[in-house]
Amino acid sequence: MKAGNFPGLLEAFFIDRLMRQRRASPHTIAAYRDTFRLLLGFAQHHLGKAPSSLMIEDMDAPFLGAFLNHLEKDRRNCARSRNARLAAIHSFFRYTAFQEPSHAALIQRVLAMPSKRHDRGSIEFLSRSEIDALLAAPDLSNWVGRRDRTLLLVAVQTGLRVSELTSLRCQDVVLGNGAHVRCMGKGRKERCTPLRTDAVTALRGWLRERNGGPTESLFPNARGGSLSHDGVAYLLAKHVAAARQRCASLRSKRVTPHVLRHSTAMDLLQHGVDRSVIALWLGHESVGTTQMYLHADLAIKQQALARTAPLNVPPGRYRPSDHLLAFLHGL
Repeated sequence: MKAGNFPGLLEAFFIDRLMRQRRASPHTIAAYRDTFRLLLGFAQHHLGKAPSSLMIEDMDAPFLGAFLNHLEKDRRNCARSRNARLAAIHSFFRYTAFQEPSHAALIQRVLAMPSKRHDRGSIEFLSRSEIDALLAAPDLSNWVGRRDRTLLLVAVQTGLRVSELTSLRCQDVVLGNGAHVRCMGKGRKERCTPLRTDAVTALRGWLRERNGGPTESLFPNARGGSLSHDGVAYLLAKHVAAARQRCASLRSKRVTPHVLRHSTAMDLLQHGVDRSVIALWLGHESVGTTQMYLHADLAIKQQALARTAPLNVPPGRYRPSDHLLAFLHGL
């Protein structure tokens, strides 16, 4: 490979590093692919070079900084998206450091580019009444409605990521004693998530109607293939709009597929399930990731507040000293 040959390095990065060495998931490869497609388009416009003519010297820190600014200002990407693009670029340059040590100074400057700090908003999740309203929204008189209700029920009970949900096959559902669904999560970790009776009943009826082969998609689209992320977002938005007619609190909430995952975690937390179990349930790499749900649950904070007493006040509950005060306090 010619020294400084950016196209050859990029091809080797995807084939050798991502696919062969790391065995990266299709989702990771797709995310990295999209990053470099955007970068190559930006380079073609600003440097006047075809992608196949680029050199490593063109990809210096000032140019990449301009690209990241373009993502935020022109494409309106949030800081999280910008950081994800930078992570893909960093991964490529770490690989390049071994292949092209003569460019160590340039690579070091690129790797020193920091991620941007960003505000963390509060976690959005649905209450039990909101979940019930959402599950009641699909029209069960048709095939699409029955598919959608089963999918939503599985989503709110298991907390699967959208990618995990859409990749489920008919053979991944195990009914009977110890009913559960199997999925391959992040880091190629397989996990099994138990199902409640209502989900078992819904899945048993859906599998009978679906009548698909073991390796066919559990929740197919109209053409028989797997639903896409956009397909799940579309059907969810449709049913949320219908659910808002009967549940007023949904009108002020932005409900995305990931909100269903948060709702599962919050439901488990509010029922006293330990954080380590929730982390295993959701397939988190670390228990620390589950910490965000503690910050989001105001009820837990209120319970903690109720256990405390103001300064210089002896602990204990208020007891009225007069029968009339006791009457008023009991109202």
